Amino acid sequence: MKCEFRREVAKAFSNLVKPEPEILRMEDLMGLPELIRNYIVLSGFVGKPKILGFKAEYTGGIRGKSIEPFMKMNSSQYNIIEPSTRLFYIVARKMGIPAYGLHFYKEYTATFRVRLLGLFKVVDASGLKLDQSETVTLFNDMCVMAPASLIDERISWQVLDNSRIKATFSNGPHTISAVLTFNEAGELVDFISNDRYDTNGVEYHLYPWRTPIEQYVDINGYHLPCKARLIYDKPDEELCYGEFILKNIEYLN
Repeated sequence: MKCEFRREVAKAFSNLVKPEPEILRMEDLMGLPELIRNYIVLSGFVGKPKILGFKAEYTGGIRGKSIEPFMKMNSSQYNIIEPSTRLFYIVARKMGIPAYGLHFYKEYTATFRVRLLGLFKVVDASGLKLDQSETVTLFNDMCVMAPASLIDERISWQVLDNSRIKATFSNGPHTISAVLTFNEAGELVDFISNDRYDTNGVEYHLYPWRTPIEQYVDINGYHLPCKARLIYDKPDEELCYGEFILKNIEYLN
């Protein structure tokens, strides 16, 4: 699975057309809501080359049920802003036994696979509901790890109050929405969407999905979220199924 991940990364980036680098300027932010404009500036992207994508690495924990302990995990991902691409590889261990996962989102289509020991299939998911769900994940990546990408014309904005804004993101046939919440410093502190399914690859349930951000870090010249939780608000419980800690991020210009 790791070899497949590397092949997909190489293919995606070899097909990427790199224009002459452009600098992100304040003029590029004109027309954006103040909350989004301030967030991009605070994150440190203005005055630097516009980004085409990024590579990120994480540690943390993941689990399937709230009564279970977190399994330690490490993950890597590569994103391209346009055409929309998200290639995510994760290794989690439970009692020393590794499980490997691949989340691929290429242009408009998503797949999700998990194998125990790299051999035994645990999850093999695809289809329109997964496509919609991973469009939410893709947009969350843009908001959390690539604020400069929020100048994208595929996004429309609706200001709700002085700390919250609703975003609607369209990618091909998929349109999703999320509410972004900011603190007084202008940092993004929560992201909630009603468009991401909770799935084991067989059953799909639509619950509110959110990613509260607990900590920021200054890294490689940028001010970014570095610790977040992944939560489904189920009717009978709050399921925190993931905790991600950013270890490094590099941008493609």
